Amino acid sequence: MKLYDTHAHLTDKSFQECFDRVLADARAAGLVAINVIGFDAATSQAACDLAARQPHWIYATVGIQPNSAAEAAPGDWGLIERLVEHPQVRGIGETGLDRYWDDTPWPIQQEYFERHIALAAARDLPLVIHMRECGDEIVDQLLPHAARGPIRGVMHSFTGDWDLCSRCLDLGLMISFAGMLTFKNSESLREVAARVPADRLLVETDSPYLSPEPLRGRRPNEPARVAHTLRCLASARRIGAAEMAEITTANGYRLFGIESV
Repeated sequence: MKLYDTHAHLTDKSFQECFDRVLADARAAGLVAINVIGFDAATSQAACDLAARQPHWIYATVGIQPNSAAEAAPGDWGLIERLVEHPQVRGIGETGLDRYWDDTPWPIQQEYFERHIALAAARDLPLVIHMRECGDEIVDQLLPHAARGPIRGVMHSFTGDWDLCSRCLDLGLMISFAGMLTFKNSESLREVAARVPADRLLVETDSPYLSPEPLRGRRPNEPARVAHTLRCLASARRIGAAEMAEITTANGYRLFGIESV
């Protein structure tokens, strides 16, 4: 199977001791593409540096995640705007909103989300959207922009119900599922995944977090484990894993502007 992990934090310190082994395991598992996600200025720069060393396999997204926005230095947003020019950058984010943590005041979260939306539109790059206990608020902020046409982007690590999923699909977004899809108590999420149109599905690890069953709780999660989520998604949709891999990888290529390999 050819697999695409569309959301991984490979710049996390938990990979320092095992980085080469993690990449080797990813290749052995069939990973043909990995998105390394920035969540602040430093990790966005690191994602670009890593992608530059592994061209045509590792790609970068750049942004300031809502929980990092309050700590952003005055020059950090300018760096994000410059990093967009990097040839391996394929998306804007991780961005979005977060009601679970209270690291960043709500108005600042909304302001930074708006900056990312505008930057993605200006550079014709997809948004990588973080959602935690505020899916409706994210949709509400995106709605005025959708009046100009479908929004190119993905709701990463989706955990909402079908009503929220349907609203995201109406905006034009793709839906990505991570390890939670495999958890024993996630039957309702699997029911949502079964209803998403095939051309709007992605898979991810969100590594080093969210290890899937049967490896739940074992950290760091890593890109090779996206195969477990892929098989779970295939089972929920009652198709073969190879077919599901072909679908999700093609969707990832299309969203992130990557030529098929």
